Amino acid sequence: MSTSTTTQHRLATHDDWLKERLALLKDEKELTRRSDELARRRQELPWVRIDKAYHFDTEDGPASLGDLFRGNSQLLVYHFMFGEDYTAGCPSCSSIADGFNGIAVHLSNHDVMLMAVSRAPLAKLQAFKWRMGWSFPWASSFGSDFNADFSVFFTEAQQRDGGADYNYRPQPPAPLQQWQSRGGEGPAAQSAAQTGTDIATFARERPGLSAFVKEDGIVYHTYSTYARGLDGLWGMYQWLDRAPLGRNEPDDGLWWKRHDEY
Repeated sequence: MSTSTTTQHRLATHDDWLKERLALLKDEKELTRRSDELARRRQELPWVRIDKAYHFDTEDGPASLGDLFRGNSQLLVYHFMFGEDYTAGCPSCSSIADGFNGIAVHLSNHDVMLMAVSRAPLAKLQAFKWRMGWSFPWASSFGSDFNADFSVFFTEAQQRDGGADYNYRPQPPAPLQQWQSRGGEGPAAQSAAQTGTDIATFARERPGLSAFVKEDGIVYHTYSTYARGLDGLWGMYQWLDRAPLGRNEPDDGLWWKRHDEY
């Protein structure tokens, strides 16, 4: 029995498909080897001693950066976009953080502490964490220079006049009227609205990942990555990249929501 098809995608026999699949496999293996090499180079970066005293609020009380390790020798901080004026966490960061619960216990049993850090006061973080059903630890850096020093927060003056770096690149000045003109229904506007802010306020926070190690009581900064350097942490995209239609994203906005909003 034959069936008709209206697909516009290329069709092939299994043998023809297998030939192309094996060619792709060769490139995939090369990418894996390249990724392993990059991981090695990350671990070979020099360490930078942290002498500045940072203070955080946690569910266990006030904490220093060293306290965030919670007895482990390594600390991975996810810089979660949740500013002082936000009413809810960034939807993109929330999507990434959905994967933290399952892996945090494995990391902690491998001498690595996973900790989210945001500038919002602790009470806001705890309320949102309860809403999302998350259990991973989340510290507030409210009142600390931590986010600014690790390039995930800009002041209004820096945003307006320049003088800040993000993803190892200088950020150009953006006068307030320029931010106001960026309204509409684009991704930035949608994300800002979902956090209860305007675009300028929303964009003063940025996402990132920073790694630290503690040796003989001294904390060192070892690595940070930002922007699309976080793609590998975004679990849903790793799955979508292997789905038949890929990411299949619309051109004019966000397709994802916080998991309790679908």
